[in-house]
Amino acid sequence: MQNVVIDSVKTVLGWVPERWLPGGTPDPLIMRRGAVGRQVSRLDGPIKVGGQARFAAEVAMENMCYASLLHSPITRGRMRHLDTSAAEAAPGVILVMTHRNMPRLDIIPLVSVTNLGAVGASALPIMQDTEIRYNGQVVALVLAETQEQADHAASLIQIDYETAGARTHFEAAKATARTPASVLIEKNHTVVGNAEYELAQSPFQVDNIYRTPGHNHNAIELHAVTVAWDGDTLEVHDASQMISGSAAALAKLFGLKKEQVRVLSPFVGGGFGGKGMWDHQVVAVAAARIAGRPVRLVLSRDGVYRIVGGRTPTEQRVALAADAGGNLTALIHTGHSVMPPYSACPEQYTLTGRALYRSKSYAFVQHHLDLDIVPNTYMRAPGESVGTFALESAIDELAHEMGIDPIELRLRNEPETHPLSGTPFSQRALVQAYREGAERFGWARRQATPGTQRDGEWLIGMGCATGSFPYARMPGASASIRLTREGRAIVSCSAQDMGMGTSTVQIQHAADRLGLPMEAIVFEMGDSALPTTPMAGGSSQTVSIAAAIAAAAEKLSGELLRLAGNSSPLAGLRAGEVRMIDQKLVSIEDPSRTESFQQILARASRDEISVSAAGSAPLEMLKFAMHSLSANFCEVRVSEVTGEVRVSRMLGSFDCGAILNPKTATSQFKGGMIMGIGLALTEETLFDERSGRIMNATLADYHIPSHLDVPDIDVMWTGVPDPRSPLGARGIGEIGITGVAAAIANAVFNATGRRVRDLPITLDKLL
Repeated sequence: MQNVVIDSVKTVLGWVPERWLPGGTPDPLIMRRGAVGRQVSRLDGPIKVGGQARFAAEVAMENMCYASLLHSPITRGRMRHLDTSAAEAAPGVILVMTHRNMPRLDIIPLVSVTNLGAVGASALPIMQDTEIRYNGQVVALVLAETQEQADHAASLIQIDYETAGARTHFEAAKATARTPASVLIEKNHTVVGNAEYELAQSPFQVDNIYRTPGHNHNAIELHAVTVAWDGDTLEVHDASQMISGSAAALAKLFGLKKEQVRVLSPFVGGGFGGKGMWDHQVVAVAAARIAGRPVRLVLSRDGVYRIVGGRTPTEQRVALAADAGGNLTALIHTGHSVMPPYSACPEQYTLTGRALYRSKSYAFVQHHLDLDIVPNTYMRAPGESVGTFALESAIDELAHEMGIDPIELRLRNEPETHPLSGTPFSQRALVQAYREGAERFGWARRQATPGTQRDGEWLIGMGCATGSFPYARMPGASASIRLTREGRAIVSCSAQDMGMGTSTVQIQHAADRLGLPMEAIVFEMGDSALPTTPMAGGSSQTVSIAAAIAAAAEKLSGELLRLAGNSSPLAGLRAGEVRMIDQKLVSIEDPSRTESFQQILARASRDEISVSAAGSAPLEMLKFAMHSLSANFCEVRVSEVTGEVRVSRMLGSFDCGAILNPKTATSQFKGGMIMGIGLALTEETLFDERSGRIMNATLADYHIPSHLDVPDIDVMWTGVPDPRSPLGARGIGEIGITGVAAAIANAVFNATGRRVRDLPITLDKLL
């Protein structure tokens, strides 16, 4: 049904004139040069450096008690015998909560494209019965006067488990794999032409399997929540990237009205998809209600691995065929990943290839495996990060087989419209990104024959790869603006800042939109009591908030014109006929017709004026093909003696529309590229298929890149605005990681002649 509805909407929008849709008339701020586009340091930097930023685990409350969780050590079965007496008698213990005294609760609605306000990552019951469904499941919570007392008491709980057969083997699960009808908003099984036939007939072809392991979230700030009840009013301080949705979910779960729940999360120490609604928030809220005291619950690093999902393993087949001129005749991308029926997050690895290359034929399909694991969830550039590893490695292999420069092969197959649908691109300058990036990186110095460039024991190689991530603007984003007679504005929405500089960029935006200096604007966020905004995910938050602020600003113009009255020079004008510049309303057609905010409010005897508005429906996403793109370049050094890989240089050349703040954008791009290094070389969740347990649930054993692993990283961009999006911008949060793993793997091949198709690229695979 979803596929039919979305296809129907796209068909109808194909007939609708562009000028009737969002972006039909480009945002007027695209052409202006003001606060937007300037290098501005993060405005929250000083309070963070000074230790004044208060995170979820730092909120002080009177009479606080502390929680510790107990996790199941088995994967499937039930609790046959449960003894909590020793824990209840331990010093400082206030409450031991198990399925026996946990409130009866429904399931949190799963996040989905048909319910974008939902935040649930799991459809499993939370501590409602004796059944064990995965290794790490929460089976008990202990509250005590101190954290140490709670941790000790939790260790005293005695549970006798009856084990049952568990599904833990990736390979065995293929026999019963499911093939969903859709992956996010795309039809899953998609075929154009006869790709298998073209593959068999083409003079040049590659056909290989690529594997990527599971990955776990490792935000520096651990998942934490501080909870307090005041009668039937609930206050939750959370490390969340889903503030509004979490408040709504908790209200429904505990039988409250929405206004009775307030979720606050002004600062989040990293999210990347993992800071959503999990079991720990629910049990903490329940325990606080039973105990009648504020509760703080901070997951241990091991606890994060055990109840917060991550990226699923994938096994992908990519087959490519080309004619003698280097034109693709077949592109096949299929595979398997893990997504239990109780999970909500597919690893959409086949979606990237649908928009990147022109080909005579295509075949795409994904299969889901049902394993007994913690529900998987979104992780920075879900699907696209691992999908580009497979696809872009295969492109490099085909280029090597044909004796064509890998950049040239990519550019020969650059599409003019979306390859599958024929939908026009809103803006696409990937060729420019490649040309400019290759020149700056010194691609011309690359040796086409692998293993021919060296420095002593070190073999040197260069690689490149394309990255792609879809543009998204979430529906339902709202914002309010309060303008005072003194020329100050308070812009408010319930957005969350996970460290990317949301408040800084939106103050820049509001300054230009409202015609005020940046220092005259306050941006309120991180509070569910403020106007609703969607989750921070899918690289969508900046444009979603921008559209809401633009709508509120237009409404503010209308209200100011109404207050100005017939005696104003602006009399008779409508909101779309004026702009706010230099603390004034100014006629677009006749700039001599103007009046200041202060004059309008003073004449109306008003100290301030307030408006709220929601952004328009994001129909531009369905009318046009909209993607952030990147050309990734990498140089590696591989020791011929040890097999050690050192990334010596990286450059990312990005085509992401207008760049709103070069300083914070550079940080975003580099952060994603560093995560790409981890994806390529170090990160791997080691899952014991015998026990269903994650074996390396610490930062000592799960290796993320350290400073010494990170080389000089150069970042550049085309800066070409997207005329269909607010501010001309597209998302930049996730494009940085896509394509990086393939660029590194391709550079390793160029250095050594060894093709690694199984991440991470470790020493044993090169010796």
